Amino acid sequence: MRKPASKTTKPARKKTPQRVAPSGSYSDWLIKRLKDRDEAAAYLEAVFAEGDQAAIMLALRQVAQAQGGVAQVARQAKLSREAAYKMLSAVGNPEYRSLSAVLGTFGLRIAVSPIEKRAV
Repeated sequence: MRKPASKTTKPARKKTPQRVAPSGSYSDWLIKRLKDRDEAAAYLEAVFAEGDQAAIMLALRQVAQAQGGVAQVARQAKLSREAAYKMLSAVGNPEYRSLSAVLGTFGLRIAVSPIEKRAV
């Protein structure tokens, strides 16, 4: 019968996890960033490029929150508060005029650019 090469006399010490102070939530960080018009424009452009309707509506809602809230954006866009909330809901389907008005309150506009050609 073989003898073990070595024997541990004490069990290995478990490392105690280091406590890290909780950081702020992602939502708070994002809203803070979206107060800047250039950041909001870049964020919306990236979301629009993906083409997911629900994601676009969520991104518009987040920018609206950063710009003072949906109710304030509705007042500035001359929309009813209910219409603005419905338009910016996950299943919202805004018409061009409403979308353009909301983007205008953010200091943004809709722009068109060519799609980059892919290498074959």
